[in-house]
Amino acid sequence: MSLTTRKAYCQQTALPSFAEDEYITTDRGLKYKIVTPPTDPASLTPVRAQKVKAKYTLYLNGFPADNPNAKKIDSSKGPFGDKPFEFFAGVSQVIKGWDLSVLEMREGEARKLIVPSDLGYGDKGAGGSIPGGATLYFDVELAGIGAVPSINAEQQKWLEEHPL
Repeated sequence: MSLTTRKAYCQQTALPSFAEDEYITTDRGLKYKIVTPPTDPASLTPVRAQKVKAKYTLYLNGFPADNPNAKKIDSSKGPFGDKPFEFFAGVSQVIKGWDLSVLEMREGEARKLIVPSDLGYGDKGAGGSIPGGATLYFDVELAGIGAVPSINAEQQKWLEEHPL
């Protein structure tokens, strides 16, 4: 996406403007850069407990374009095509960095995410391939958003008791 397109999208969505290679840093320390604007910039973002589909690739040590030592750890993209990952947004089915980012994305939008350890797998790491304390680097696209969920009283209570 060109710098002009990115700036126009940020102005439309009230996101801060940024230089071509600059990441936006949230108050929680999550960094992101929009690399593809959403299919429809006026579309809604997901709500908590709404099913979403995401395409992703996870790297350690940075992104391959920026660091020759970057290592691909996992991906929804394979030799036989993409298999988007489905989950309920904002209910801790994925790492907190993903929940926080996906809840602000629109369908078709792609971002580069830099997820600090405390919003990723923390000091314990995961699966033997992600060491404790690791910063995670994701290419992620919000590929689909399901219907708005009908939340019952018990689910609403859980959401209130478990803020992001």
